[in-house]
Amino acid sequence: MALQPTQLHDFSWERMIAAVEDVRQRASRAAGALRQAGVPFVVVGGHAVASWVARVDKEAVRNTKDVDLLVRREDFSRVTEALQAAGFVHHTVADVDLFLDGPQGSVRSAVHILFACEMVRPGEIVANPDVAESEPGPDFPVPTLDALVRMKLNSFRLKDQVHMLDLLEIGLVDASWCDRLPPELAARLRELIETRAREL
Repeated sequence: MALQPTQLHDFSWERMIAAVEDVRQRASRAAGALRQAGVPFVVVGGHAVASWVARVDKEAVRNTKDVDLLVRREDFSRVTEALQAAGFVHHTVADVDLFLDGPQGSVRSAVHILFACEMVRPGEIVANPDVAESEPGPDFPVPTLDALVRMKLNSFRLKDQVHMLDLLEIGLVDASWCDRLPPELAARLRELIETRAREL
């Protein structure tokens, strides 16, 4: 079957800015709903990396399209109730709990749920941190830098590696971190450090 041609819109700063603002508002709305409901949570993933990076160099911030929330499994019913009251729609895709932004929302821009103190996928090296391993931010709490680095090295998908390279680039993480990580995660960090050194 022939693929449908991709529809191209005009080049537009407005569309680019709107895309970033949509994600920011979605994250703030989800965070606000959980905060109002008194549910402990942490914003993780790309938004957490961006929050840490911005503390050093705002020009190094990388935008991200989805929102990842870390919550405790025992709070999930309250999470669902709070997010649905804020207009999100619960779906499960490939055993992942996510919340679409309204009935017509797309999976690509959904709010993804990760569970504290659990493995995301079989075979991972360490479990997710607890929500208590976090720091307050102006709009939402984010993981401590130690917790964020463990999560990124544990997942180690291509985008996680890019996020780690961002943290290395601005000096938030360096080779000394290898001594404070589990051996398997330390080996991944060394790999990234060596990759970056070859490309400099």
